[in-house]
Amino acid sequence: MTSHAQHPVFCSIVPPHLLEHLARSGNPAIAETARRTLAADAAQRTARRLAAPTAPAQAAPDEAAKPRRTVYDAEHGTDLPGVTVREEGAEATDDATVNRAYAGLGATFDLFLKAYGRNSMDGAGMKLLATVHYDRNYANAFWNGEQMVFGDGDGEIFLDFTVPVDVIGHELTHGFTQFTANLEYFSQSGALNESVSDVFGSLVKQYTLGQSAAEADWLIGEGLLHENVQGVALRSMKAPGTAYDDDVLGKDPQPAHMDDYVRTSSDNGGVHINSGIPNKAFYLAATELGGNAWERAGQIWYDVMTGGTLTPETRFTEFARATAKAAKARYGDGAEIQAVLKAWTAVGVPTD
Repeated sequence: MTSHAQHPVFCSIVPPHLLEHLARSGNPAIAETARRTLAADAAQRTARRLAAPTAPAQAAPDEAAKPRRTVYDAEHGTDLPGVTVREEGAEATDDATVNRAYAGLGATFDLFLKAYGRNSMDGAGMKLLATVHYDRNYANAFWNGEQMVFGDGDGEIFLDFTVPVDVIGHELTHGFTQFTANLEYFSQSGALNESVSDVFGSLVKQYTLGQSAAEADWLIGEGLLHENVQGVALRSMKAPGTAYDDDVLGKDPQPAHMDDYVRTSSDNGGVHINSGIPNKAFYLAATELGGNAWERAGQIWYDVMTGGTLTPETRFTEFARATAKAAKARYGDGAEIQAVLKAWTAVGVPTD
């Protein structure tokens, strides 16, 4: 674990550019929901920016590695965390959203503990907190530096944000990044921050379902879009830019190669857009190696994030080089480093 102070950031699963597109919809209900979601996100983003940095927690020597989950209900308000509705070890409630959030927190904890020996997101057994039923028709889910928050969706574009377990894994992984490499949420380091969340969010889903790299769908947010939307998910790691193409939602803008890297001032320099490039690299490495993606490929990415060699401003090339070094350090000059080098070459990111 790194020793520098962590500065919490607001990270949402639905990017601003997508909500801004919906805010211009000719459907007044869809446009209004998107505008309200953007306003709520802006308020949360400002609150995080003004928050004081926090020091990384240290694990107690005798602390057992087990999840400590609490799920709250905002009751369609915006005060956090809300009313406690389920705590660790409690029986399931009558609210399916509460139960999905609880299960998703546990699934993410399990992947990090059982695959990598990590005790929660900070490595020190931090509590896993989630608030459901945030605001009315809120069309997003986010990590605010301290906890998860889920909206119910608008029922026209987005469904309940607790439905895809990879969304839960994605947002909690922002906590993991916060307490390890602490990648700055801007430009290429921000795109890497988003990509790492997609990587481990997808691995949570694959681990939970017992899927190999070949069996996985490599989609982020599959099941989140309404059936009337022309799309399958928010993002595709296998084929960035193909997750959706809809009259209302627009066209998935993610590139899969550095030749198509998007330079923009919006979305913190395109953090949700350009994450498609490192996403594709991980997919290629994982499928080249075969078997369970959380094992060799996931282990390499985990080693990079926890190795202490990244800076908050790390760019794609530096991250790619770090994965090659991590692959060699753990596995030697074998299939693993060759798969990593081949993957980054395929997306146009140099490693030499």
